[in-house]
Amino acid sequence: MGALETMMPPPKRARVNGIELGYYEAGPREGVPIVLSHGFPELAFSWRHQIKALGEAGRWVIAPDQRGYGISSKPAGVTDYDIDQLTGDMAGLLDHLGVEKAIFCGHDWGGIVVWQMPLIHPQRVAGVIGLNTPFMPRAPADPIAIMRQRFGPDMYIVWFQNPDEPEAVLGADTTRTMDFFMRRPAAAPVEPPPTSASGSTFAFRDLLKMWSPDADPRERLLTPDELAVFADAFRDGGFFGPVSWYRNFTRNWERAETLPTRIDGVPCLMITAELDAVLPPSAAEPMPAFIGDLETRLVQGSGHWTQQEKPDEVNRLILDWLDRRFPK
Repeated sequence: MGALETMMPPPKRARVNGIELGYYEAGPREGVPIVLSHGFPELAFSWRHQIKALGEAGRWVIAPDQRGYGISSKPAGVTDYDIDQLTGDMAGLLDHLGVEKAIFCGHDWGGIVVWQMPLIHPQRVAGVIGLNTPFMPRAPADPIAIMRQRFGPDMYIVWFQNPDEPEAVLGADTTRTMDFFMRRPAAAPVEPPPTSASGSTFAFRDLLKMWSPDADPRERLLTPDELAVFADAFRDGGFFGPVSWYRNFTRNWERAETLPTRIDGVPCLMITAELDAVLPPSAAEPMPAFIGDLETRLVQGSGHWTQQEKPDEVNRLILDWLDRRFPK
């Protein structure tokens, strides 16, 4: 029996928003549920420690494999992965469960999704927890153009706009790809963002090509069995869907022109990670100007994969906030 079967509840499936969404559920079906939204390149499995802890604490917790990932549907169109579809899946999951509102907790790309929920589906949101990913107001210009100018054409989000090549590179050897990503930070404080030979920042294509696992000073985050869960899922499901989330940055930016610019009347918790080079704690500093009810906490010694690197601390912060803001 593999890590997925031993560390996760049995998978469930729901028809929502025109797709089939696979999800995992723990705890009693009572009170306000907590929906855990994973990022890239992750799975519901990324939340295995939180699913266990929250369920054992008597909290109803739900973690989907989001569209394009794991056991969920993988639509064939790029626009099938825009923010309306991603948030629509979350609302549809609540419909399937017969729930009016939930607390949405998101990490990495999942953080973008959960911060957009109170703007697009305000009637479905009881609270929001951001892990690493802060609430970000609408950019003054197309974010892809800004990133291209600031970080260069090989920066991974800009590179992801190209058809076919990103998923081919990432999918060539999914064990190698996931081993490259899923590492603990090398040292404190946060080092400058990695660059390619061309000087482009976060140029994962070039960095992955040059990377040697044995020469990497970063400690492995996952056990071999845990790594296999991720590697197998992306080998079987591919990277088109996950990369296509990024291909909607411009579309989502255009969509946001008609959305509210503040979150009010919703309790929010922001958990930052001290050593996250992609989403540093400083990125969350502007949030009080846009969120009326906000608490911020820092996890020390953690890189980007905070719920897996520091699960006990993340669980403690989430449960403390839930017990105060949403007592059972």
